[in-house]
Amino acid sequence: MLLIGISLVFLAVILVVPVISVLGYAFSRGLGVYLGALLAPDTLAAIRLTLITAVIVVPVNTVFGVAAAWAIAKFDFRGKQLLITLIDLPFSVSPVIAGLVFVLLFGAQGWFGPWLRDHDLQVVYALPGIVLATLLVTFPYVARELIPIMQLQGREAEEAAVSLGAGGWTIFFRVTLPSIRLGLLYGVILCNARAMGEFGAVAVVSGHIRGLTTTMPLQAQVLYDEYDLVGAFAVASLLMLLALFTLILKTMVEAFGTRRRRA
Repeated sequence: MLLIGISLVFLAVILVVPVISVLGYAFSRGLGVYLGALLAPDTLAAIRLTLITAVIVVPVNTVFGVAAAWAIAKFDFRGKQLLITLIDLPFSVSPVIAGLVFVLLFGAQGWFGPWLRDHDLQVVYALPGIVLATLLVTFPYVARELIPIMQLQGREAEEAAVSLGAGGWTIFFRVTLPSIRLGLLYGVILCNARAMGEFGAVAVVSGHIRGLTTTMPLQAQVLYDEYDLVGAFAVASLLMLLALFTLILKTMVEAFGTRRRRA
């Protein structure tokens, strides 16, 4: 009982109190002001940019994660350990450093800056830079969720399918994918949550151009710096609701997977 009580108190301090505080500030001046803050043109643009980024990033990282996990778990090849290390790299590198790398590569004074300027292309301080930065910090999630699952399953089922004459795509869709779909869904949920909530890398490459390159986390910071507390916490509450929705989906996937294993 003591351990449970300590855990509940810790969760209340770390999770419940901040959530209540955010909602309290967001609705402190009434529902109308709250909705007006969310429907402000700059905030709507930030929401739209966040969703566009997630729509691009999550499918790309899903394809990469499945391919990388399949290659690592099912095959032996030269450079396998290097690929695993590269997948883990975003976990050990600060997102701000990741954003600076893209600025050094694609900025006006970067390696590819003159070529991009000559061809009237813009990467940093525009949507492509935000997408690239978000891709970098989120690409481990799907792969890292699937690699241990595929390694635990082994190669026997795929080898049996090969011996029966099945092709590569048939093996993947009929043998591999059905056994990893819950882990894949779990990884996609985590990747989407990080894509929508990423701050550090996006803050470096976005330029903070209001209405154009500010995502929801950046918009919350901009409003807070301008002492628009209702607007800032309104955006924060929306991010929080998305996070809670992600947590609910994650819990449902875990529960469904547990019931399947028991069955």
